Amino acid sequence: MKCMKQKMAILAAGAMLAASLTGCGTPANTVFSADDLEGKTIGAQLGTTGYIYAESEVKDATVEPYNKGADAVQALKQGKIDAVIIDSEPAKVFVEKNDSLRILDDPFVEEEYAIAYKKGNDELGQKLDDALTQLKSDGTLDEIVSHWIGDNADQVSYTPDESVTRDQGTLVMATNAEFPPYESMDGDTVVGIDVDMMQAVCDVLGMELEVENMEFDSIIAAVDSGKADVGVAGLSVIPDREENVSFTQGYATSTQVIIVRKD
Repeated sequence: MKCMKQKMAILAAGAMLAASLTGCGTPANTVFSADDLEGKTIGAQLGTTGYIYAESEVKDATVEPYNKGADAVQALKQGKIDAVIIDSEPAKVFVEKNDSLRILDDPFVEEEYAIAYKKGNDELGQKLDDALTQLKSDGTLDEIVSHWIGDNADQVSYTPDESVTRDQGTLVMATNAEFPPYESMDGDTVVGIDVDMMQAVCDVLGMELEVENMEFDSIIAAVDSGKADVGVAGLSVIPDREENVSFTQGYATSTQVIIVRKD
């Protein structure tokens, strides 16, 4: 009788353990809203607003930094972290490719993207703002975005205007090609909304565009030091960044969202 009770206790413990796991030993999801992030382990790309906000806004959270958003997503799938905070459009791309993940309904924080340029370079800043205003008013920016976001997105890159005389020099753009659909790699080429937008900006300015792919948390420093003329990588305007660089008007709005496992 004693052995039977011990056996039943072992079986019950095993059932409880199995109920707390999903997949091949992956912990069950425990994050169902932003409030549930308290005390959890959160993954985010180093230097992003998701990383900054997770560190400053989520009580008792452990924030794990990753060089790539894709690495954070992989860690989530493996059960190493409880959630990922990332921009909404890349989040959609990652979740579409991973059936075991989902995006929570409640957004984490809203933000606006802008082009970063070196403090004090007001002439360049004004030219960039004027070009963005033109691209918004003539529909070029909306046309670019439509190729990358939406049901009819075909991921066809913007074609530079061959009639433009590019005698105003080269504009060096610092970016991080780990942020689809704003920037990602297609073979050896960086493609996406930000690259297309900046090519259109260069059409307006009569400049050549040179794209430098680097770690995300190196972009602001590259602009500040003059290694790059602009930083364009889904950069939101936040006080920490404004201490080091200036920003143009916004060209897109986005939301930081929370990715979790489905089960």
